[in-house]
Amino acid sequence: MAETPKQQPQQQQVQIKADEKELLGQYANLVVVHHNAEEFTLNFIYLFPSVPQGKLVGSLILSPAHAKRLAKALQENIARFEAQFGTLPEGPGPGPEPNVGFVQ
Repeated sequence: MAETPKQQPQQQQVQIKADEKELLGQYANLVVVHHNAEEFTLNFIYLFPSVPQGKLVGSLILSPAHAKRLAKALQENIARFEAQFGTLPEGPGPGPEPNVGFVQ
């Protein structure tokens, strides 16, 4: 008796709502990462070029599993970028690493 192929469930497209502000995105030149047993927090910061100040432009809280998938996706995309445009330099940008503290 011939087996009938199993039907794969049809994947539905997810519709994501976004305002114009979210679609424009935010520029960040520093990310501060914290973690505990339950989550990773990524704080995206814009450091002003001529004064020792910055502004928090976004914050993401991820589960550890999602943080690992994000790291893998970034690694894959950086490899594709470098294959197309050349190797990116490693290490911090110009100047010393900033000492960052949050104020309200």
